[in-house]
Amino acid sequence: MKTYKSRIVDDLLARKLRGMGAVLVQGAKWCGKTTTCEQFAKSALYMADPDTKESNLKMADMNIKALLKGDTPRLIDEWQIAPKFWDAVRYHVDHTEGFGHFILTGSAVPPDTKEITHSGTGRIARLTMRPMSLWESGESSGEVSMATLLEGDEFITAESADRSLEDIAFILCRGGWPQAVLQHGNDALDRAYDYFETVVESDMSRVDGVSREPARVRRLMRSYARLQGTQSNLSVIKNDMKANDRLTLDEDTVASYLNALRKIFVVEDMEAWCPNLRSKVQVRTTDTRYFTDPSIAVAALGIGPGSLMGDLNTFGYLFECLAMRDLRVYAAANLGTVSHYRDADGLECDAVVHLRDGSCGLIEVKLGGDRLVEEGAATVNKLADKLDLSKTKKPKFKMVLTAIGKFAYRRKEDDVVVCPLSALKN
Repeated sequence: MKTYKSRIVDDLLARKLRGMGAVLVQGAKWCGKTTTCEQFAKSALYMADPDTKESNLKMADMNIKALLKGDTPRLIDEWQIAPKFWDAVRYHVDHTEGFGHFILTGSAVPPDTKEITHSGTGRIARLTMRPMSLWESGESSGEVSMATLLEGDEFITAESADRSLEDIAFILCRGGWPQAVLQHGNDALDRAYDYFETVVESDMSRVDGVSREPARVRRLMRSYARLQGTQSNLSVIKNDMKANDRLTLDEDTVASYLNALRKIFVVEDMEAWCPNLRSKVQVRTTDTRYFTDPSIAVAALGIGPGSLMGDLNTFGYLFECLAMRDLRVYAAANLGTVSHYRDADGLECDAVVHLRDGSCGLIEVKLGGDRLVEEGAATVNKLADKLDLSKTKKPKFKMVLTAIGKFAYRRKEDDVVVCPLSALKN
């Protein structure tokens, strides 16, 4: 039976429980939040359990403190069903010694409500959990560690899991959903389509009680899938949708729909990086569009692995989404974040991993092949040359991250690391 490694987020959750009274673990449905948190919890309350949901809601309204009782850490799963939990947990933490009292999980941000009166700052830590990376699903050799690269490691070569382009196409379409990772063939591919249908037909209206037309949600998600990896503004998304939308459509409507997708962690746009540069070139600050997992884009477009192999241009854009998912997982494990860079001179770098101490790494994402690797290397070298090293730390590494390749290696001529995604880990 196929198995996978423990989740990278485990160490982050343990760390936050040691230093905060409560931890909120949030992320997309089906990414494994409950299973992960159950490993840390000593007692649990499942708010979405249909057998007890109504009685729990009544108790939350009348005497929510009764629902907080239990061995700690106490897991409150899908807490946002009863938003009063937020202030109740915050109050309990304020008046109880020690740390790690509660773990809250949520697959949706609760609607604005008068029942939440405090931000939870200093009491409730937040932790985002994403679908599984290739290292977690056992599909990366893990020979190249982001942590050691950020420490300035000077490795020469490392072996990858040597995934073929067909393998990556399947992995991309299947996604990082834990149950899908344990399945094979069409059974695994169906998970993303089931997820997409649940978002369209149910979650988009349930997240904030606003009724949304499923057909319009489909068109939005299809447009978003076509615009993966771009900095398209609302007007571009609107115009792409209007080509197949007979109803009146304005930017406010598009923004409302996108905000709902963010609240259920379906999309996760990437902020721009604004470093100190030697030149006075203007840095663009528009977010880059990404789904939380590339399989959502695949389902929105109604395609599969065969379609990607027949359209390498689309494959390249969607592979970038896969790479960003993994980079975000690995960066978070190192207490870092991932941004993109684009300036008025037309220079664009797909990903910049940066840590709290100012350390960073520059990454270009390519399917592979000598020509594309050379293009990626030229980009990261050009950006590195633009940085004002009197105000910004020299990048710890420059990388071209590829879909295929048997080995990862560092180029002698410019120190650029060429690394297949199937060799990388946190």
